[in-house]
Amino acid sequence: MSRRPSSAIDPAAVPGPIHSVSDAPGDPERAQAEVSFENQSLLGALFGQFDANLVQLENRIGVYIHARGNQILIEGTEDGVARARDTLITMYDRLALGQDLDAGAIESLITMSNEPTLDGIVSADARSHKGGEPPIMIRTRRKTIVPRSAAQTTYMRSLVRDDIIFALGPAGTGKTYIAVAQAVSQLISGSVQRLILSRPAVEAGEKLGFLPGDMKDKVDPYLRPLYDALNDCMPPEQVERRIASGEIEIAPIAFMRGRTLADAFVILDEAQNTTREQMKMFLTRFGQNSRMVVCGDPRQVDIPGGDRMSGLADAVDKLEGTEGFGTIRFTSKDVVRHPIVGRIVEAYEGED
Repeated sequence: MSRRPSSAIDPAAVPGPIHSVSDAPGDPERAQAEVSFENQSLLGALFGQFDANLVQLENRIGVYIHARGNQILIEGTEDGVARARDTLITMYDRLALGQDLDAGAIESLITMSNEPTLDGIVSADARSHKGGEPPIMIRTRRKTIVPRSAAQTTYMRSLVRDDIIFALGPAGTGKTYIAVAQAVSQLISGSVQRLILSRPAVEAGEKLGFLPGDMKDKVDPYLRPLYDALNDCMPPEQVERRIASGEIEIAPIAFMRGRTLADAFVILDEAQNTTREQMKMFLTRFGQNSRMVVCGDPRQVDIPGGDRMSGLADAVDKLEGTEGFGTIRFTSKDVVRHPIVGRIVEAYEGED
């Protein structure tokens, strides 16, 4: 395969038409497409070091890619060529918006290119941005988050539209991470005054016994994933300062009783491990000028006893479709961690 970037990128990709080049009996129809990019200063980042990004596209989609200067020729099946072309254009648009492009982001774009209803959402949003409409993204102090699946796109829209959002699905789909990013963005912009993160202090099939230290020391291990997400969106020193000032509060769900959470962005993680009584208590904390996100995987219930109904499942059953509520369901196809995580989730879901 011959390819070699001449320099590197900018924002105007011109997709070429797809032409059938062969129709051998018994073989899939072969096709080719040409794509040219105007801003050559971005091509180095688009192609990747030693053309690694193009190789990733070739291996995942099953096409051949030849690059000469700012011209790219894609050959393969008609469907493969169309997917590779759309993915390349979307990669280019992200770079033109100043966003990072790594192997994980490319993997997600390849997955999104196979979504028949998506139509290259990031690419379309990048172009609509030139016409005045903002693209779908969340900006924080440390990074800009863009959707990596069709469900994440729907989720991000729901986060700015609905008052209470149920985010359901397996690990690795970005449920909590995106909610924390949106909460940090709103806290920084001043649209909310507080960020409240909570989860039930339930052990995942283990008995840890007595934990030393004060109350914070005892509950912090259960809340560690929320700290990790915060530190990824905001400098750690700012996280500590805002926690000390009370702008950010991280606490078990038991600490929510008797409160009214106004002017706040409230996130409940691992909500499948709440009881019905806990979920009712939590949802009724909702106050003026607030947004509440309830995240959980209905298949991973660790409530002690085993015969108690999950408060998350009960709440979704009662409230889905009610005005002001949004429900987003993620599947193994929306996993944005290493591709093998998605295959693990599929294997276990099939067993269930």
